[in-house]
Amino acid sequence: MAQLKKVVDPFGEVNVHPAPGGKTRVVATILMEPHKEGAQTGIALDGSGSMAKLYGHDDGSGVLSPIFRKKTVSNEVAPVAQKICAYLARRIDADGGTTCIYWSTGENGGEIEVIGDLRADDAEQHVFGPPREFGTGTQLLPAVRYFVERFREAPWGFYVFITDGELHDLDAVKEYSVRLARDIAAGRRRPVKFVLIGLGPDANEGQMEELDDLDSGTPIDLWDHKLAKEMRVLQEIFAEVVDKNARVADHGRILDPQGRVLRDYAGTGLPAYLEFEVPAGTPYFTLDVNGTRVNQALSDQAQVPSSGPATPAPSQSATPPPLPATPPPLPATPPPIPPIDVAQEQEHWQEAMDVTHGQTSTEEQTAEDQTWRTIDFGTPGEDPGSDPNAPGGKKK
Repeated sequence: MAQLKKVVDPFGEVNVHPAPGGKTRVVATILMEPHKEGAQTGIALDGSGSMAKLYGHDDGSGVLSPIFRKKTVSNEVAPVAQKICAYLARRIDADGGTTCIYWSTGENGGEIEVIGDLRADDAEQHVFGPPREFGTGTQLLPAVRYFVERFREAPWGFYVFITDGELHDLDAVKEYSVRLARDIAAGRRRPVKFVLIGLGPDANEGQMEELDDLDSGTPIDLWDHKLAKEMRVLQEIFAEVVDKNARVADHGRILDPQGRVLRDYAGTGLPAYLEFEVPAGTPYFTLDVNGTRVNQALSDQAQVPSSGPATPAPSQSATPPPLPATPPPLPATPPPIPPIDVAQEQEHWQEAMDVTHGQTSTEEQTAEDQTWRTIDFGTPGEDPGSDPNAPGGKKK
């Protein structure tokens, strides 16, 4: 299975699978915000030593010579944690408070440190500084167990884990996840969803994909993963939280690049969970819905035409307008050439030279390194009919 990185609105996730007969099976979701009665939410921040710089922690060490300028550090975890925690508390959590913890703290990274249950307004103001004691390893399983056991009776749990590096207990997490998925499938445990978010340049996406693609032998899909720098909007954390029975439009169609219909949802409504097949090598498919055609690539290298309004096919009975009896006369003299804007031409040339000689490379690199900080998380709206200042039920 391949999960595509370049996904366009309104899709949350697009996966492609090889299928028999020289075909490709496509599974795509329409991005939606879940509303589940009794939901409990949590966010767990990596507290291992490798996260120190991302927390803005300066241990005071450095080169003594003044010719080496010391880089300033800032807390890059806080804005991400504030936005995710506040959103979950305000929009998803049943009692309006998201549980926050540090994981991978202490000896061997096997301990957790509880921050508390934060309401949305509290989360937006919380500093989210470093833990009391950075961990000497990265152990995810204790944090997973903490949420599963604390909210054992919750009808549904949604928990986000933020990390910057490599998990040291991946096999143990996979074994636990398989057992948990089987218990959920058998009705012995309540359903949960885990999302692992990689922050910074050293996040091991290979391990994240192993969890995301974990086969438990059941229909239960516990894990999803995201890289913060690739997220378009915060709501992408819900890309796999889709009700297969939900309908997002009264009708819609899936088309191939030639405009042929692959799936027609007339009469049944367009579901939020789409599944269909295309011939192997098909570069993209088109979602035709509500007068708009959205083109989604089926590989991250495919060239895809721009999406836009659906254009009706020309009528076969239409006749072209008659040609004029005589062609219009040519102008007596050619139109004058507009004068050159010298200042503008110089500016354009200078810009081209700056790029050629790499004068903007440092700024571009800085912008690329900080791409995740510009994610449009959106402004979470308040749930209609609820009072955000009203005290919520205390988590148990």
